[in-house]
Amino acid sequence: MSIADKFKNIFEPELLDSIQAKATKIEVEEGSTILAIGQTVRVVPLLLEGIIKISRIDNSGRELLLYYVHANESCAMTFTCCMQQHPSEIQAIAETKVTFLAIPISVMDEWLAKYPTWKSFVMKTIKSRFDELLNTIDQLAFQKLDERLVNYLKEKSKATNSTLINLSHEEIAIEMASSREVISRLLKKLENDNKVLLYRNQIKLLKDL
Repeated sequence: MSIADKFKNIFEPELLDSIQAKATKIEVEEGSTILAIGQTVRVVPLLLEGIIKISRIDNSGRELLLYYVHANESCAMTFTCCMQQHPSEIQAIAETKVTFLAIPISVMDEWLAKYPTWKSFVMKTIKSRFDELLNTIDQLAFQKLDERLVNYLKEKSKATNSTLINLSHEEIAIEMASSREVISRLLKKLENDNKVLLYRNQIKLLKDL
């Protein structure tokens, strides 16, 4: 499918022509780092295929999952960083094999002023990600860890469109800023309650979760 066909219901024809002329198509393998914390943001990704995981890393290396970016979406954090010319404050990792259009930040101001659909896309992206961040804050502030784990598993399943999650307990603990022992205990309780099935580095979500 061409870029014009993929985004014809989102952007006006003139903007699609500009995207074709200015953007570079990039493919990265699963697990690749697309953007590291502290890295200068030089392009805005417009995702064609795959899933990008956006997270924060503290000084001790603990990770906190913020949100996922899916096809036909972009990353709000890169918008704000490039417009303010700040180094990246997030980490972007390819959750699956990813194909995206790298849009140079040099066209951002021009496109915001020139194309109404681009301005709308940017504002909707920022609003959507802000809502997701508020949800993350609510979970951290008001939910117990077992509730957060269930939400995490559901979001991971939704993001990958699969009830089989290919992650170790250690990887889940890192993303949830917890410990492997605690996550393993909570997962075992979910299995005892017939909500999941546990395998080696895999978790099968059941209907009752």
